[in-house]
Amino acid sequence: MTPLHALVLAVAGLAAGAINSVAGGGSLVSFPAMLAIGIPTLSANATNLIAVTPGYVGGTLGYRAQLAGQGTRVRRYGAVIMAGAVLGSAILLVAPASAFDALAPFLVLVACGLLVAQPRLARARAAGTAEHDESSPLLLGAVFLGGVYGGYFGAGLGIMLLALLAVFVPEDLQRLNALKGVLSLLVSIAAAVLLGLFGPVDWTACLIVAVASLAGGRLGVVVAKRLAPQALRYTVASYGTVVAIVLLLR
Repeated sequence: MTPLHALVLAVAGLAAGAINSVAGGGSLVSFPAMLAIGIPTLSANATNLIAVTPGYVGGTLGYRAQLAGQGTRVRRYGAVIMAGAVLGSAILLVAPASAFDALAPFLVLVACGLLVAQPRLARARAAGTAEHDESSPLLLGAVFLGGVYGGYFGAGLGIMLLALLAVFVPEDLQRLNALKGVLSLLVSIAAAVLLGLFGPVDWTACLIVAVASLAGGRLGVVVAKRLAPQALRYTVASYGTVVAIVLLLR
């Protein structure tokens, strides 16, 4: 790996950690950065799933005050989402690499769509158009499927979770963002264990992005508490759309 490659990964990791804390979707920066320096698609995905974990740690530490009193939610949704993440990572490991190559552009587009749609779903909850049931089987099933998605690909998972929680859980958005960060961390831990043992991980790239994302996660919390994330949301979604088009043309 050249010094330029290392710099690209460090900047991408810092940005990914910060974006995940602010709005979610940071993997739409770190995953393409790994592709750009020549890491194969499947390896880049496995590496990225592990590398962004410290960023979620940083974000969770920064949101300690907002997590107070949410232990029951963390336990309820955490067990469900980790089970889904294990299944998603297992599918990633056993499915042919060509299958992921074919799906990757569309998964990126799904993540971009979630990023753009999240405010509308949050407004639906605020307007009272959805029933507030924190133990709803529909919500628990959606959280499980979110875990499967997160363990398989991961980009946009935080956006998906924040949208789901905003619809079903009557809570302040900052506290929901903190809960989303913990659940994303649990998915990353589950995926990291399985992929770290059996996946095609580029450990040099993983270390660089991991260290940078930890710093970015703490920075992102500071920004998230002060910034309306709309501009960032659309910037990242636009970038992700370009990435998806490039992947389709490869």
